[in-house]
Parts: sequence; C-alpha cells; structure tokens
Amino acid sequence: MAEKKSNIEFVDQKIEQKEIRKGSVWDVFDGSVLTRDRVVRQLPFVLFVTFLIILYIGNRYHAEKMIRETMKLQTELRELRARAISTASELEFISRQSEVAKLVEKQGLGLKEAVEPPIKITVAKSKVENEND
Repeated sequence: MAEKKSNIEFVDQKIEQKEIRKGSVWDVFDGSVLTRDRVVRQLPFVLFVTFLIILYIGNRYHAEKMIRETMKLQTELRELRARAISTASELEFISRQSEVAKLVEKQGLGLKEAVEPPIKITVAKSKVENEND
C-alpha cells in the first residue's frame, strides 16, 4: 500500500509541476492552453472581438468597392458630358441658316430662301369679339 501512495504522490508532483509551468510553447501547440479556466471564461469576449474584426474587414471591402464604383461613374460622367457638349455644338452648327440652305439644295427639295423679311399681319377685332372678352 505504501507503494501506491508513493506513486500517487509522484503523479501529484508531476501535475503540480505542470500547473506551475504556465506558458510554454508546447502548451500552445498541443492545445492545452485553450482548456485553461481563464481562457474558457474569456471565450465570449474573444468571439465578440472576432465578430467585430470580421465586421470591420467586411466594411472595409464594401467601402473600397463603393469608391471604385464612384470613380468609374465619375469617369463615365466626364465622357458623357464631353459627348453632350460636342453633340450640342454640332447641332448648333447644322442648324445655322447657311448650313440648312446647303442641305436643302443638296437634297434637291426645291425650297428657296425668303428674300423679303416676314411681315406682321394684324386683324382688327370685331364688335362680337370685344363683347365676349
């Protein structure tokens, strides 16, 4: 029986030595660090911090995507604005009286430019119209 007691004491000493030895590299590799009571108590906090980190990373990716899309739309807007200005100037050039006359003559529509300026036609109001107003 004495031998059993000494063996138990010997095992207890090993356990005590293991408890005294607090943070070795081997404990990290074999995973025994994760079973300690302090680590287990802090697990909800660690999970919360992990969730916040993932949320932060996702927010960063979303922000970068929005910035890239904004830059793409700004470039497209500049191109469309330039095209609108060139189209407006082309339309202004085509709608000049001399250009319209050239196009009419080229297409052979048989229209002629008015040589005389237009005159204003005035109509006198009749008595019936004056009474209605």
